Amino acid sequence: MSYIIIIVSCVFVNNIVLSQFMGICPFLGVSKQIKSSVGMGAAVIFVMVCASACTYPVYKLLDKLEITYLRTIAFILVIALFVQLVEMILKKKVPPLYRALGVYLPLITTNCAVLGVTIDNIDSEYGFLQSLTNAFGTGVAFTLALVLFSGVRARIADCDFPEAFSGAPSTLIAAAIVSLSFMGFSGII
Repeated sequence: MSYIIIIVSCVFVNNIVLSQFMGICPFLGVSKQIKSSVGMGAAVIFVMVCASACTYPVYKLLDKLEITYLRTIAFILVIALFVQLVEMILKKKVPPLYRALGVYLPLITTNCAVLGVTIDNIDSEYGFLQSLTNAFGTGVAFTLALVLFSGVRARIADCDFPEAFSGAPSTLIAAAIVSLSFMGFSGII
């Protein structure tokens, strides 16, 4: 039951993008099309779960050596490793998706959502399986936010805005409204 609570909390209550405002750069950059949103979401889920699986024992080692102040640096190195792995796989196996993600794929390395989930696992004192569940749920939440917002952006593209609101302003206003809709879930868990 605790695993279900972790997933529901990650997806709806503490959505990493819409409630905690982490990962905004790829959220705004990749959410123009549903296909690229799903691809980026899958890549982020993979990186989050693998990074959490590796950072958990790395943190335990750092804790044993009493050098936990190095956790951020160690976590960034682990995340960079998995992003490079994802980039190589996509380049060889799915070139159209690799081209669609463009510069945002390497940006997963510096995506604060990925780093945030690994640090949240430690701060929440999750065990190994709970850390993996939290990473998976957070990745699903990131993907959900991307897919929902790509639908919103498709509708925005069809609207006739005053010139001052076209482009980035209308996108940011729509992101704020989508974010507010997820605030309705706060307090559930």
